[in-house]
Amino acid sequence: MEEKTTENVVETNPEEISESAPEKVPEAAPEKMENLGQALEESYAYMGNGEYDTDTLIAWEKIYKYKESGEILPVTVSGIVNKGVIALVEGVRGFVPVSRLDIHHVEDTNDWLGRDIRVRVIDADMESGKLVLSAREILREETAAARKAQREVAIAQISVDSVVEGTVESLQSYGAFIDLGDGVTGLVHISQISENHIKSPKEVLEVGQKIRAKVIKNEDGKIGLSIKALQEENRVKEEAEIVKNIPKVESVGTSLGDLLKGLKL
Repeated sequence: MEEKTTENVVETNPEEISESAPEKVPEAAPEKMENLGQALEESYAYMGNGEYDTDTLIAWEKIYKYKESGEILPVTVSGIVNKGVIALVEGVRGFVPVSRLDIHHVEDTNDWLGRDIRVRVIDADMESGKLVLSAREILREETAAARKAQREVAIAQISVDSVVEGTVESLQSYGAFIDLGDGVTGLVHISQISENHIKSPKEVLEVGQKIRAKVIKNEDGKIGLSIKALQEENRVKEEAEIVKNIPKVESVGTSLGDLLKGLKL
């Protein structure tokens, strides 16, 4: 007899067979429109924006910062145009009006071609291509600073009790302002104008008159003067000189011999 071998066969249901599939990856969150817009704007500084190239955008960004900070910019006058001159800032054509070229009136702008000047940005607009520069304000500031320094030195050299000379600059009800030079002005109070009582400085002084006065105050840059004090000093000196020059009276003898000399016996 043949032996029958029975193999264990496991029947599988095709419906139960599952093919291995790749693991699903979560989809990325969609970009928000505002984020895309911000990224686009930030890219302008590097890629341009379709209308302006990168160099132009960077140049105007610097120019706007110059305007905000008031930075002094060294430039060279590269062209002459009607009512002004041209100078480049970061490669951008800037206009300096003739009225803002100097603190003094400029007759001929042709003399400025090729000259190095210092300017500030006073108006800038990339869309209109408008860039206006000015040198006048810088020169005014430097001139004012120099005058202030000169005045401070001059004031420091004026000592109390010294005698100064000046010109009557203006007359007020309370006194007179005296121009002492180097931007220094002193005040003579009405009580210090004359030894005599006066109701108005105009009784004694007039604008443009040259005077001499004694310094009676120098505090916090304010100079107080006195014409009266100088007048009093001069009067005392004159009186002393008069007394000094009076001839001495000869002494009168009172002895008996002196008396008998004039008698005839």
